[in-house]
Parts: sequence; C-alpha cells; structure tokens
Amino acid sequence: MLSIDTISNNKEETLIGLKKRGFKDLKIIDKIIDLNLSRKKVQQELDQILFESNNISKKISEIFKSGNSDDSVSVMKEKSSDLKLKSKTLSDQLEKTKSEIFELLTSIPNIPDKEVPEGLTIDDNIEIYRSNEKVESDESLKTHWDLAKEYDIIDFELGSKITGSGFPVYKGKGAKLQRGLINYFLDKNTSAGYTEFQVPHLVNSDSAFATGQLPDKDGQMYHVNEDNFYLIPTAEVPLTNIYRDKILSADEIPVLLTGYTPCFRREAGSYGSEVRGLNRLHQFDKVEIVRLEHPDNSSQALLNMKEHVKEILSELKIDFRILNLCAGDLGFTSSITYDFEIFSKGQNKWLEISSVSNFKSYQSNRLNLKFKNKEGKNELLHTLNGSSLALPRVMAGLIENNQTNEGIKIPKALVPYTGFDLIN
Repeated sequence: MLSIDTISNNKEETLIGLKKRGFKDLKIIDKIIDLNLSRKKVQQELDQILFESNNISKKISEIFKSGNSDDSVSVMKEKSSDLKLKSKTLSDQLEKTKSEIFELLTSIPNIPDKEVPEGLTIDDNIEIYRSNEKVESDESLKTHWDLAKEYDIIDFELGSKITGSGFPVYKGKGAKLQRGLINYFLDKNTSAGYTEFQVPHLVNSDSAFATGQLPDKDGQMYHVNEDNFYLIPTAEVPLTNIYRDKILSADEIPVLLTGYTPCFRREAGSYGSEVRGLNRLHQFDKVEIVRLEHPDNSSQALLNMKEHVKEILSELKIDFRILNLCAGDLGFTSSITYDFEIFSKGQNKWLEISSVSNFKSYQSNRLNLKFKNKEGKNELLHTLNGSSLALPRVMAGLIENNQTNEGIKIPKALVPYTGFDLIN
C-alpha cells in the first residue's frame, strides 16, 4: 500500500505512475490528499481540546487537595464535560476519516519502476534474454498430457474424480520427479544463502491483506468460511508474514527465506487450451524465495534473484526467455517484475514458469515491517519474492522437451534427486 506521505509529497509522480499502469480513477489521489488535510485539522483540534481538558482536570485536583473548593470548581467541571463531548465527536470524526483514507489507499496499485516498459497488454512485454535463439517446435513431438498417459505418470481423470479438474494425481516416476524437483530447488536456494522454512498452508485475513492478496484477489482464493482462513496461493504469503509488525536492526538485513508449499488458486474464468494438462491448475507445488532488503539494495537484489533462476533453468537444459513486464501487466502489488517462460515444444508455445518481483515499500507498509536506519529512525523495508520454481509447467517442459524413442530423459542435474535417468 502506498503511504499518504508518498502520495502527498510526490503527487505528480504518483499520477504519472498510475496512468502508466492504466489506472482509471485518478481523482482518488486528490480525494486522499483532501481527506488527509481534514484528518490533520481534526487531529489538531482534538489535541488542543485534550490539552485543555487535561489542564482543567489538574486544576480541579489541585483545588480539592488545597481544601479551598469554591464556585469556580462547578464552572470548570461544566467546561470539562463540554470538552469531553467535543473530544468524543472529534474522535469519531477522526476514526471515520482514517477509515475512508485506508479504504481508498487499499484500492491503489503500486507505482511502476522507471525500468518498467510502457504498455497495457502482454503484447507490450519486452523480451530481455533468450537462452537459445533457435527455439523451434517439432510437430512430431507429443504434448505432456499425452506423454503422461502413455507412461502412466500423471492421471488427470483420477484427479477430476477425487476432487475436480485442475487437481492432478502424480504416480510412480511422475511423483518421484515432483519430489526430486522440490528438493533440487530447495537445495539450490539454500546453497545461495536462503533459509528454509516450513510454513502453514492456510493464513488468516490479516496475513492475506498484508501481502496484498486482499482485497485485490479475494475471489481468486479458496476460503474456509467457518474459520475465516484462506488457502495460500503462494508461499510468499506466510513467508513474508513471518516478519509482520517487526522492526529489524541494520545488522539483521538482508533476510533471505525459501520454502516449499502446495498452492491453491481458483483461477476462475480460465478455459480452453490454457488449462489443458499442467498448464493451469487449482492445486500445484511451488518453491518460493523471499527477500527483505534495505531500500538502497533492493534493485540489485532483484537482479540477483533473476540470475539465480537463470542458473537453475540453465542446469535443467530447458530453453527459456525472460520478459520485463509492461506496466499494464504488472501484479497489483509489484513495482517491477521479470517473468521467466520456457518453450513447450509439444505445444509450440511459451509457458510462464516463474516471476521475480520487487514490491519496494508497498507490502512492508501493509506489513508494518521496518528497520532502524543510520539516524536511528524507523524506515520501511523493501520486500521481494520469486518462484524458484513453480513445478507444473517446469514438469510439462521437461516431459515434452526430453521425449525420445526410448522414453523421457531426465536432466543430469536431477538424476541424484530422482534415482533414475529415464522414464519408460
């Protein structure tokens, strides 16, 4: 969430950033500024009344202590009563104004970084890297859903029977490949300095709000009504919330976290080839990385995360590219995002398998996550997160791109984790 100070002190910059995103309700900025001025005025009035009321109470107390009570006490008591009524009215007004400001602030997305390209659709995203310039499809290659059935490693129909579409069942070497990928990703992350956590798969509404899922993605999450818990759409939510309402010392940052969780997404409105096989699921596995960084270091930290995911995909020998997402394609909370896509030879298309994002102070303002700067003042940290990696489309790419007449070959880097080098 943007801070009031950011909006008030950088009004033009804020408006330019929101226009870049395609945000329509720009009048909301002036409304917030006006409401904040009203809030300050009411607060000043309230502070003055509370000061006067406190002074009167002291005087009354002193008179009673001296034993010289007179008619002036009655006058002061009457005035004190009037002041209490005024303070109650002003307090109610103040809380109402604060609530209005808060509600408006939650409806405003993050401001795009200067490095974010102009544009409003996926067609405006800019490719900044490609691992292989000669990426080619092969019509003779099978899709991963056909291969999964042929080698009996993923059962989509059984998942539909047990739960519904988008909940596949992994079997035999398919299940072992899943487990191998999870352990491989975690080992790569921990060797890079990330501390591994096991976190809850359900979170409360405060946690979902703090990382920006609420209210923006309310309808896209599975909700447990009885307990008001949400099934997590990504490990980012519980991992980042570990540090909600924290003030860190300078020597405690940066903080690097990683964790594996299943992820749950309703993905309402998805249809057609986009949801075939492993392309889009309601439940899937993902290994996440999260960083808490000093504001001066977060841009470099994002580049480090990008290089980290690059290294993993290079070891897996999958053709991939990196996109700098345009302003209109950014997530609600993101200031800048790099998407990783692998090329699916069986489907002849690119599939997103990871994104790394810098939220700057947007999440930390919701989280109330700060650090003590050199001046000893509390300052908002910057938060970052990324998929390292999401399993379904990685698995789809591995299955499709490594199919041979003998079977599906397993990349050398994964063999120690699977215990086999061929699915046949």
